[in-house]
Amino acid sequence: MGQGREPRRAQAYDGELGAAVARAQEGDEAAFAVAYRLVQPGLLGYLRGIVGEDAEDVASDAWLEIARDLGRFKGDGAGFRGWTATIARHRALDHLRRLKVRPRSAGLEQDVLDLPGPHSTHDQALEALSTERALELVRSLPRDQAEAVLLRVVVGLDGPGAARVLGKRPGAVRTAAHRGLKRLAARLGGAGVTNEDPRTLGESK
Repeated sequence: MGQGREPRRAQAYDGELGAAVARAQEGDEAAFAVAYRLVQPGLLGYLRGIVGEDAEDVASDAWLEIARDLGRFKGDGAGFRGWTATIARHRALDHLRRLKVRPRSAGLEQDVLDLPGPHSTHDQALEALSTERALELVRSLPRDQAEAVLLRVVVGLDGPGAARVLGKRPGAVRTAAHRGLKRLAARLGGAGVTNEDPRTLGESK
């Protein structure tokens, strides 16, 4: 994903979210409910992409930890989304370890990545990600791509924020998200995702 194409829907609420978190840290239960309402949809979508139908159970565990450790959080609304995503990811990975399963890898070939799409952008893939079918397709992506797409598109984190959650460099996360969105676009409608200078993504030919 290129610069200037960060998800806007979640970010639009960052000011309200930051204020709600600050009040919640002072003991305002209604403010915590506001923070939950703003964060939960994206968090649940992210978890559905990782653990499937167990997402709500994992989200519940994550929110118990979020509520317990809320006083330790320092940051703004965007930071809170990243912090909650980190906690949710840890709970999801714990869940997968218990089940002894891992997110599946589709292992698609490079020729799928290079499907032409001169008139397309990643917007179609982004809109489709709200559907259950799309989340299932995300789960079929290689794990690094699936998590990058979910964090950037569903949770609404920017590149550095997603990188902090995953413990990777922002450039690596941008590359993984770009490749994942190309695969999703190809699967959802046969259209690729173009970039003004794909060579900056480090894709091999």
